[in-house]
Amino acid sequence: MATKKKTPKTKAKAKTAAKKPAAKKTAAKAKTPKKAVAKKATAKKAPAKKATAKKPAAKKPVTKKSVTKKSAAKKPLAKKAAAKKPVAKKAQIKKAAKKAPVVKKATAKKAPAKAATKKPVAPKLTAQQKAAIAAKEKAAKVAAKKAAQEKAAEKKAAEKLEAQRKAEERKAEEKRIAQEKAEAKARSASAKTEFKRKDFVVYPAHGVGQITDIEEREVAGIKLELFVITFAKDKMTLRVPTAKARAVGMRKLAGPDIIQNALKTLKGRARIKRTMWSRRAQEYEAKINSGDLISIAEVVRDLHRGDGQPEQSYSERQLYEAAIDRMAREVAAAERIDEDAAILRLESVLHKDAA
Repeated sequence: MATKKKTPKTKAKAKTAAKKPAAKKTAAKAKTPKKAVAKKATAKKAPAKKATAKKPAAKKPVTKKSVTKKSAAKKPLAKKAAAKKPVAKKAQIKKAAKKAPVVKKATAKKAPAKAATKKPVAPKLTAQQKAAIAAKEKAAKVAAKKAAQEKAAEKKAAEKLEAQRKAEERKAEEKRIAQEKAEAKARSASAKTEFKRKDFVVYPAHGVGQITDIEEREVAGIKLELFVITFAKDKMTLRVPTAKARAVGMRKLAGPDIIQNALKTLKGRARIKRTMWSRRAQEYEAKINSGDLISIAEVVRDLHRGDGQPEQSYSERQLYEAAIDRMAREVAAAERIDEDAAILRLESVLHKDAA
């Protein structure tokens, strides 16, 4: 058979027929999942570059695979462009560095080295000079030793004088204590003779009491003789050292002469000071607690109110009753009468004076 001449049309048909299986393959590959396609595309980046370098071939049908290949091929170019940017920056930095004026480093000026100071060389001493220096040092040592000895002697003498002074003070103290003890014994002896058991006495702060006993007691290692005084009306017992009985103001009952003077005081005119009541009240209390019968009589006289006189205040009434009660007890004990009778006697004297 005669061979047909291949025309341009027939050639094109033959090429397309030969490429059909390839299209089928591409279709089959398109059915694979996208992830697998992406992996293959990344793996075949280098061949894609070669394909671009070849001569332009006939246009192939656009498939998913070709699209992925193109995108994959373009990515490295972007990376390269990104990598090139720093290069441009470096070039700019170099240009700026060239333009900037070069500042020369200031060279630190070295300080001039100090000239080495030469120590003066001590002159050599002669034998006589050395001997004189040694003699001076020896004399200084001897003088220092002598001064130390003198100081020690002075200290010793001062200590001796101090010891003597302390001994004298101790002796004087012992003498004073012995004298006080002797005086206390003398006072207690005189108090014993003056105050006896069952005697009535006046104690300044509490009035008339009776000595019921004289006893001995040991207080802080010291033996003391004590008067035991009882106050029947107040239901109180008081112990007073015999040596201090006079010092605290304890006394015997007033005699007839003192009682008569006290009654005369009651008959006298009241003397009221123009001062505040608080101050007058303190003065009246001091007179009552003094234990002096005439002072107590003055308080009774000043605070007594007659029929035509204004009434007493509460505090005035209290002081008046305390004063007349203290005075009546002593008068009753001295004259050996009842306390009520003694109060009536005193009040009668006051009323007569008011009348």
